[in-house]
Amino acid sequence: MKFLQTLSTAVLALSSLVSAANFSNPLKKTDGSDPHIVWTGGYYYLMTTTWTNLQIIRAKTLEGLKTGEKKTVWTDTNTNRPELHYFDGVWYIYYTAGSSANLDLQRPHVLKGGADPFQSYSYLATLTSTWGIDGSIVRFSSWGNYFVWSCMSDSLQSLCIAPLTSPGKIGATKVLSQPTQSWEKNGAPVMEGPAAMYYGGKTYLTYSASYCWTAQYSLGLLTWSGSGDPSLSASWAKSGPVFTSANSNYGPGHNGFFTSPDGKEIWNVYHATANSAGACDGNRYTMAQKVNWNSNGTPNFGTPGKLGTTITGPSGE
Repeated sequence: MKFLQTLSTAVLALSSLVSAANFSNPLKKTDGSDPHIVWTGGYYYLMTTTWTNLQIIRAKTLEGLKTGEKKTVWTDTNTNRPELHYFDGVWYIYYTAGSSANLDLQRPHVLKGGADPFQSYSYLATLTSTWGIDGSIVRFSSWGNYFVWSCMSDSLQSLCIAPLTSPGKIGATKVLSQPTQSWEKNGAPVMEGPAAMYYGGKTYLTYSASYCWTAQYSLGLLTWSGSGDPSLSASWAKSGPVFTSANSNYGPGHNGFFTSPDGKEIWNVYHATANSAGACDGNRYTMAQKVNWNSNGTPNFGTPGKLGTTITGPSGE
């Protein structure tokens, strides 16, 4: 009998651990646009567009981010689209800012922090002299670090790429890709919000296609096989859309990727809206789900799940 009681207690304890890793979407109900998550030092760190400042929320589980510890680390004019990146023992935030009265003034900027991501930051640099938004970092093992962002090329909102020569400086700019496919032109031709993930020796670069005020706003995919100069458009293959509206979640896009605590899984964090016409405002919410892989090694993003559904959290929580 004592053995059975001990076994029962162990099973209950294990069940508690398993259920503790569960979560449901959304992770952030309002001002959940343009989400970015990193896992480091036992915490998830979440940043989204709040429009007036840069905030970091941290928690030890995805579910915990809903009520996690919050810190404002920077205040700027019309700040949005923030991302955390780590170089040589120091955390940096890449973000977009400009005048809310004139979006033509938007530029990508970078802040410098320290060894702890949950701290105040100091201004480091503006990365481009012309219009640009949604800057992100792509790391190539044999080519170094690159900065990729949404730029204007031939009057089209496209993706540009440049070597990141230091955390606050880029080299010569090249146009990586333009919105030439029909599914990239709903409402307006747009490529924005690039985000990189790495699997099987390949680099995958998702981006948001079409105008954000449409329900057709979706994710496209650029794939670099590992050969050829990654700053040349010819070295990448385009496919899409790979992630579209579903289950009353409209305009899923401007995503980021993060790894599970044990490093075995890649997760997709993105925003969506309940507005069936699409939306590009603070009513967008933050969602997360695991990236799966097809038998040929290509990513399978699935579809945005129904809000409130219980999901098993990242492995290692």
